[in-house]
Amino acid sequence: MKWNEEVFRMYDIRGISEIDIDEEFAYKLGLAYGLYVGGNGNVSVGGDVRLTTENYKKALIDGLRDSGLNVIDIGTVPTPLMYFSLFNMDVIGGIQVTASHNPKEYNGFKIAIGKETIYGYQIQKLKEIMKSNVVKSKIRGNYQTLNITQMYIDFIKKKFQFQKNFNIVVDTGNGVVGPIIKDIFEALNIKFKGLFIEPDGSFPNHLPDPTVVDYMKWAIEEVRSSNYDGAFGYDGDGDRIGIVDEKGNLVFGDKITAIISKGIIKKYKNSKIILDVKCSKGVIEYIKMLGGEVILYKTGHSLMKAKLKELDSPLAGEMSGHIFIKDDFFGYDDAIYSSLRFLKEIEISNKSFYENFEEIPFYYSTPEIRVEVEPESKKFEIVNEMVKIFKEKNYNVIDIDGARIEFNDGFILIRASNTQPVLVLRFEAKTKEKLDYYQNILYDELKKFKNFVKVP
Repeated sequence: MKWNEEVFRMYDIRGISEIDIDEEFAYKLGLAYGLYVGGNGNVSVGGDVRLTTENYKKALIDGLRDSGLNVIDIGTVPTPLMYFSLFNMDVIGGIQVTASHNPKEYNGFKIAIGKETIYGYQIQKLKEIMKSNVVKSKIRGNYQTLNITQMYIDFIKKKFQFQKNFNIVVDTGNGVVGPIIKDIFEALNIKFKGLFIEPDGSFPNHLPDPTVVDYMKWAIEEVRSSNYDGAFGYDGDGDRIGIVDEKGNLVFGDKITAIISKGIIKKYKNSKIILDVKCSKGVIEYIKMLGGEVILYKTGHSLMKAKLKELDSPLAGEMSGHIFIKDDFFGYDDAIYSSLRFLKEIEISNKSFYENFEEIPFYYSTPEIRVEVEPESKKFEIVNEMVKIFKEKNYNVIDIDGARIEFNDGFILIRASNTQPVLVLRFEAKTKEKLDYYQNILYDELKKFKNFVKVP
């Protein structure tokens, strides 16, 4: 099979099943991983519920064992449980077979060495090893299974007890989170109504992406129909969260991070809270008001985890719903754990979901606007040109990840997605008129690239 090299992305591997990725690819990835880490030790392997995951996982395990590594199969689990294994098992790394919230025809791999997910040049290094003629080890590694799900549930039960009688709607979009969130909520006596919690890799109801209003509309309708505290939406592999307040408003990860930060900033004065470039100015203002320091950084789960470690920060969050908590946890993105930390802050505040979110300064904003780029290779070139254009016009440009053009009352953002062939746009302003004005500023510049993008 000739591989599409674009599947080797910034912070994971993702492509279309049986076109970009197949069992041979998975096997060779296992062999290459073993060579990369030295072919000695234990590695944990998990997978989501996609229709191709089980076959790819078996092939990956074969490759890992043929490289000399011992495999601990942790089963069909959310990605955060693979991360959990890195801190709670005797392993030198882990691999999760998943394409997260991508459409059902996709699959991929999230990869960890030591306790850290790899990204950038490390993924490119794996690619180069895969392309070479990797030979099997003389000694085939061992294989065992382990019920990490029960280990994780026991860990969570020790961390959380709630006095408040919560009543939550939960939508897992037929992803991998359903069974474990059911067990955890029942163990913690959290009353809940489950929507689409049965795992089904064909995603028959909606894609498991809790940042899209159309996918969360059932949860929103359910919350509005009865006396719920709110709703939690979990993505396909359980590392991202979206929340619906009791009035039916969908709330993104930056504001969820802000609420979680309340207790953390009290605990650690002058806390460095890391946010990605898509986050709201209102969230930045709120965290500063609480006494925290905000560090803006690049979007991407592997990148954020590395920054969290570098700065020894207790908390980081992305608008997309990746939330990384190091305070009393391990610093990786776990939507289940994040949702429980959010509930704990709600309980402490003695206020509702809506009342907590209302504390954050309000800006009119767009959701993420995704504009397709054809060919995909043009997306970075376009973003680089936009950075140059806005700098030449003397705008205040933050260029750590695309171009975030800052104004006193809002911002414009354009960046290239690392997981899809799209440009990601976002706008924010204090008035609707200014919001339209900022959108037009960017769209006028994007028209220069109309051969490659369809300007909204």
